Amino acid sequence: MVYHNALSSPADLDGFRLEGDGALSFPRGRLRLESLRPPDDGQDANIVLWCPADFGPDIQVEWDFWPIGEPGLCIMFFHARGRRGEDLFDLAPRTGPYQQYHHGDLDAYHVSYFRRMWPSERRLHTCNLRKSYGFHLVAQGPDPLPAALDAQGPYPIRLTVRGGEIVFEVADLVSFRWRDTDPLPGGKIGFRQMAPMIGEYANLRVTSL
Repeated sequence: MVYHNALSSPADLDGFRLEGDGALSFPRGRLRLESLRPPDDGQDANIVLWCPADFGPDIQVEWDFWPIGEPGLCIMFFHARGRRGEDLFDLAPRTGPYQQYHHGDLDAYHVSYFRRMWPSERRLHTCNLRKSYGFHLVAQGPDPLPAALDAQGPYPIRLTVRGGEIVFEVADLVSFRWRDTDPLPGGKIGFRQMAPMIGEYANLRVTSL
């Protein structure tokens, strides 16, 4: 294990970077993430919280997740860095709108794993994997997470990237498995939420494979 963060207090967020107008709190000893803007503000209301560490291409990322309030959507960005290999934090500032992340000056994978914003997403729950630059949907699988009303948690989530193969699991259930023939070389990870989603996170671990 190359990185472990309990995400249990403000001190655990030293070096983290929040993009967009969001609130970070720890009412239950775990990180609660929510937007400060109304969902009527559209993409301007969405937020991203980046971990400051950089990771290599072959890693396993694990965290515990609790859906607290919906509608909304949660995403994990990974292997994020500048399109010329720059550190993500050295790029132009971002403020939350999704366009800045899939058609901006960075490359990344992004898996959306709690898609409950729109009626079509709530009718059929899926996890989607996209690759950017661009908005390329490359894999999709079922999402077993319950609605916030019925959630108890924690729900362990595991993302494994090895040799270009990406596997995403929720509570030990495999949602999708996809192999990239031109894999990204690694970079930063970050949590994204679409307002008015409220989510809680804990026990972030990254293992080098």
